[in-house]
Amino acid sequence: MLTAWALLLFLAMWVRSTAGGPLSFRIAAILDDPMECSRGERLAITLAKDSINRNSNRSTTGKLEVDIFELLRDSEYEMGETMCQIMSKGVVAVLGPSASPASNSIISNICGEKEVPYVKVAPEDILKVQFPRFTTLDLRPTNTDISLAVAGLLTFFNSTASCLICAQADCLLNLEQLLRQFLISKETLSVRMLDDSQDPTPLLKEIRDDKTATIIVDANATMSHIILERASELGMLSVYYTYIFTSLEFSLLRLDDVVDQRVNIVGFSVFNKTHPFFQDFVLSLNRSWQENCDHAPFAGTPLSSALLFDAVYAVVAAVQELNRSQNVGATQLSCKSSKIWEHGTSLMNYLRMVELEGLTGHIEFNSKGQRSNYALRIMQNSKDGLRQIGLWHSEDGLSMEKKLPSINVTDTLFNTTLTITTILENPYVMLRQNHQELEGNDRYEGFCVDMLKELADILKFKYRIRLVGDGLYGVPGANGTWSGMVGELISRKADLAVAGLTITAEREKVIDFSKPFMTLGISIMYRVHLGRRPGYFSFLDPFSPGVWLFMLLAYLAVSCVLFLVARLTPYEWYNPHPCLKGRCNLLINQYSLGNSFWFPVGGFMQQGSTIAPRALSTRCVSGVWVFIQVRSYFNIPDHSSCSGLAHLHGFLANLAAFLTVQRMEVPIESVDDLADQTAIEYGTMHGGSTMTFFQNSRYQTYQRMWNFMHSKQPSVFVKSTEEGIARVLNSNYAYLLESTMNEYYRQRNCNLTQIGGLLDTKGYGIGMPLGSVYRDEFDLAILKLQEDNRLEILKRKWWDGGKCPKEEDHRAKGLGMENIGGIFVVLVCGLLVAIFMAVLEFVWMLRQTPGNEQSVCEEMLRELQGIVLCRDSLQVRRRRAASMLRPRPLALEERRARAAAVSLSNGKLCGGTGLPEPLSHRLAQEAALVARGCSHIRICPECRRFQGLRMRPAGATGALPSPTHSEESIEWDKTTNSSEPE
Repeated sequence: MLTAWALLLFLAMWVRSTAGGPLSFRIAAILDDPMECSRGERLAITLAKDSINRNSNRSTTGKLEVDIFELLRDSEYEMGETMCQIMSKGVVAVLGPSASPASNSIISNICGEKEVPYVKVAPEDILKVQFPRFTTLDLRPTNTDISLAVAGLLTFFNSTASCLICAQADCLLNLEQLLRQFLISKETLSVRMLDDSQDPTPLLKEIRDDKTATIIVDANATMSHIILERASELGMLSVYYTYIFTSLEFSLLRLDDVVDQRVNIVGFSVFNKTHPFFQDFVLSLNRSWQENCDHAPFAGTPLSSALLFDAVYAVVAAVQELNRSQNVGATQLSCKSSKIWEHGTSLMNYLRMVELEGLTGHIEFNSKGQRSNYALRIMQNSKDGLRQIGLWHSEDGLSMEKKLPSINVTDTLFNTTLTITTILENPYVMLRQNHQELEGNDRYEGFCVDMLKELADILKFKYRIRLVGDGLYGVPGANGTWSGMVGELISRKADLAVAGLTITAEREKVIDFSKPFMTLGISIMYRVHLGRRPGYFSFLDPFSPGVWLFMLLAYLAVSCVLFLVARLTPYEWYNPHPCLKGRCNLLINQYSLGNSFWFPVGGFMQQGSTIAPRALSTRCVSGVWVFIQVRSYFNIPDHSSCSGLAHLHGFLANLAAFLTVQRMEVPIESVDDLADQTAIEYGTMHGGSTMTFFQNSRYQTYQRMWNFMHSKQPSVFVKSTEEGIARVLNSNYAYLLESTMNEYYRQRNCNLTQIGGLLDTKGYGIGMPLGSVYRDEFDLAILKLQEDNRLEILKRKWWDGGKCPKEEDHRAKGLGMENIGGIFVVLVCGLLVAIFMAVLEFVWMLRQTPGNEQSVCEEMLRELQGIVLCRDSLQVRRRRAASMLRPRPLALEERRARAAAVSLSNGKLCGGTGLPEPLSHRLAQEAALVARGCSHIRICPECRRFQGLRMRPAGATGALPSPTHSEESIEWDKTTNSSEPE
């Protein structure tokens, strides 16, 4: 009997436990780092379970049980078998591993299929598999939030150029949002990936050479520490560099061995150190490491252990809320069946509504199961350890609590007095005009002096300028010693050499140089003779005065010949109304005196004319005139935007530029020409970098030049630039010097010019003793001056302002008759041919006209008389016997009317001689012609008020006239229809 009761009691307890009653509920945790001497994940779950069971109400929530499964390797197959075992035990939630991406994918799939909540503490998956009604809860902040936090820091630090070091291939996908920020901004981001050797030294050297001061590191704590060690070896851990670590385990970095504590190292942390259980958690973790490890494996609290601690509390809080509305019972599930957990969806909804304060800050989820409404703490290294300098909130963005130290303040140079050695050289270092009245640094001025002031303001140091004793830049001697400023740096007599000191490989072996503050090259200076200064009438320079006079005479000659030829040739006389052919004997000539003078103007201006020549002779004149213009322009293309006289001047300017550009009268044009001759001497400054360049060059041309300079007597080397320029101006000498100096003196002396281009490319730098501790500071200070455009402003200040233009303008002489005299020969020949053709056309027409009683000479004299008297261009067509009817006999009055020379507006009727009659009589005669059939005669544009004349019978309106009416019975009225075609 007792056995039966015991069995029934055990059965009831088992049923109650499987139904999820208040006695207990089970959570499964999968750990991929189960060792005792590890991240402490097992300890964190145990501490959370014990704390919950100790403080919770057993009657409402029951006892918490956590089954821990160890994952020996990241295998999808083994993880699948483990998940099937977990489902068969009946759990309410699964806590996943912290660093097994393949296993996390299997866990997420199986939990989604069975609708069992899965709380993940691993980094965010790049490729997510989302289920319609079931999602995974991510306790770790998302990659998007981290990218936005890094972008906010870059904006706060005002970083225009940054570099991203990636330790793994998925770095770019994780920080995709950060890359998108750079795509829409003006800042630049360079990305460098670690190779298989995992050695960051080559990457750091490239970053140092690229002058990038902001470095973003996406790596775990171990690799991040290696990167800092290599950076320290390369001298990149200084106040001028900023390191931003994207890993949330920034607290695990060991920064105690970082030599320079001034380096700006920034990272993120989610730990909430104000949590009541945080200190106990850290003490328990350290105690466990002391008992099970020889030394602490981590410098701080691992993030995964804190996330697992918070995950247990989040699941328990959701189960407690769900138990208030329904009895949560776990169900044993099988991977071989499609059965799901009936409470899974409800529990997931309650998990999304959980809000609590954990070891990693505020815990809250959005609808996608991602962490929301939380804060990332901005941590910075200091002498006292990590300190919080700001906060990035997922809703409010970045808010900094403390500004970082300025780059201008350094401990090594602050309030330090440096000895500056230099040399007098315009415009780098010069003595002021009143230098005798001044003392110290105030005696000097120039580009290098102003640059020193800028550097002193940035680096907060003092300086004392001292001129070099021997006045040389520095060359090696026979015994290996150096002279000039280089020698003073080697002997530690000076801290810096600030001048136009060229960076060379030979000098780099004995001293250190800063980054170049100016780039230049070797150039050739020679003298030149400038042309006369331009005057007010310089636009007439392309042609000499004689040519302009001939152009005017040519225009008058062409106009007169065109008028003569057009009147002489019969083919320019035409019927203006061809539709009335046979009824009107009126002929018109378009080449009046005004048109004859206007037509050449249109051709001269390249704009054409509405007057088109008809006869071969007039076309010959027009063709010759157009030929003259085309030859004058040398086939330069026309532009529709140009017109009139401005168009002509544009073509003449191009003609002058094409034909009359006067080259500089120098016998050399390049360095090869200089090396191939011996008439012109050339040399450099003694003891300078230019002399060393030719001395050490292996190029054949430069070797020949060095042999010439070295063997020339007297010596072609000079002691200063001023001496070399004086030698150029006073003798046949070419001076080889830096392009910047050449530019400076050419702007102040118009008799100097540069021959050819640059022979090499180099730079000026600040010299300092070998191994100087100030090198990095000055490198970054010069970089800052370049970014702020201060060096360019200083260069313009001391180089600009000369009296000579940058590009010398050598004016050309005007063209003489020996240049374009042949054009006028062609013009004269063309005019003679045109006159000859006009005479032939006139004679030919008279020969073809029968019944002509006058001789050819008389007819030509009559035409010439009309031309001289400028009669109107109107005559009656000469009829041929074969094609025209014999005219009917005319009355005596009509013959007299026709015998009179009736002048019209733009032509004339054939016949008679006589003096011109008054205008009223002429109009009456024209009206009579209209009555006889010439109804389309029109008056000239000057007399347009008569152009609407038409006849009408007396006493009737609108009736047609009768042929039998007399001339006296015809009345005329004037119409105002100006739109009638002419």
